Amino acid sequence: MSTVHDVLAVGCGPFNLGLAALAEPLDLDVAVLEARGEFSWHPGMMLEGATIQVPFMADLVTMADPTSRWSFLNYLKHHERLYPFYIRESFYPLRAEYDAYCRWVASELESVEFGHHVDRVTYDEGRDAFEARCTLADGTQVTRYGRHLVLGVGTAPHVPESLADLDGVIHTADYLDHRDELAETERVTIVGSGQSAAEVFHDLLVRRGEDAPGDLTWVTRSPRFFPMEYTKLTLEMTSPDYVDHFHALPSARRDALGRDQRNLFKGISGDLIDAIYDTLYEASLHGRVPARLGTAQEVVAAETTADGQLLQLRHLDTDETSTLTSERIVAATGYASRVGCLVEGLPNVQLDERGRPAVTRDFTLDDGRGRIFVQNGEEHTHSLTAPDLGMGAHRNSVILNRILGRKAYRVEERIAFQTFGPLHD
Repeated sequence: MSTVHDVLAVGCGPFNLGLAALAEPLDLDVAVLEARGEFSWHPGMMLEGATIQVPFMADLVTMADPTSRWSFLNYLKHHERLYPFYIRESFYPLRAEYDAYCRWVASELESVEFGHHVDRVTYDEGRDAFEARCTLADGTQVTRYGRHLVLGVGTAPHVPESLADLDGVIHTADYLDHRDELAETERVTIVGSGQSAAEVFHDLLVRRGEDAPGDLTWVTRSPRFFPMEYTKLTLEMTSPDYVDHFHALPSARRDALGRDQRNLFKGISGDLIDAIYDTLYEASLHGRVPARLGTAQEVVAAETTADGQLLQLRHLDTDETSTLTSERIVAATGYASRVGCLVEGLPNVQLDERGRPAVTRDFTLDDGRGRIFVQNGEEHTHSLTAPDLGMGAHRNSVILNRILGRKAYRVEERIAFQTFGPLHD
């Protein structure tokens, strides 16, 4: 009979990798199944000098267990880089450095299995276990079983309907593969907002230079180029306290707050905004600035013509329409959850009125039964903490404690100075 693992985790991004790292010293048999042949974290945006937007303590394990051998600091010590990192005097690791750290952890953990594409997950009543049917890299079909299921399949690049059927659209997830081509293309338009859009705009602005033959254009629906809000009281919203408050709200209110709070975690770093301005200012000393920026511009339709890609824009302030022609379009339009594609047919999975998984406060999908858990598929129920690397170790502590039925990891539940709900005497 096939082995039935205690935990079957689907997907190996930072969150399920963190789960495997925190489970390693516990008496748990965990199997993490990943379709790719190796760990890879946002390879298309691994730009030189780019840092992650959270401090190094937001690694896989530290916020749950500062003594873990899988910490970022231990990775640095293991590779004789701890003192250089100390002298650098920055809390924020390079993006490539964080990726290398995760690769190191993944290569050391026996529970992580690459080359396992999970085609379907069902429930086997006879075994009282979840059944994952997988295709290996060589085409072989295998089946894996687990008492508990943790879905950490991450998100997929999202292209809005107005651009979905257009030729020549490149999502920022694939930017590096097209970087050289885009630097030489006469007319390039970036559609979207946030850090990825800003990084691509700045990178191309520098690479194309002041003698670029055409224009680099950046359009966004946002009324301005929002900076990431990074004040300390705002950061308290990435806390168990705020998750408790947010999760208890009606879903309509949560959705409204989610829209209002996007710039809290999808804004642009202030340093990058300043760098873009300084680059534009320097270019203006020599005459024409080979770039255009437009806010409050919504792409309502698009088509391929003999001259390239024709975008139809609507200005959200004036309601005026205009057109813009581009040879290549970079879609900085974010990512969408993929959890829904795996939960169909699983027992006891609850959905909300919009057909989304109704995730309980302790991250279960099966109406609190504690057999099916989700990682980074619960933004609509748990707020901006869902994709936050700094909350990954907290979520994994909750999940592992629930699976084990004991407090294997201490969970800090009250950390904020502010009160998010009503004040009472």
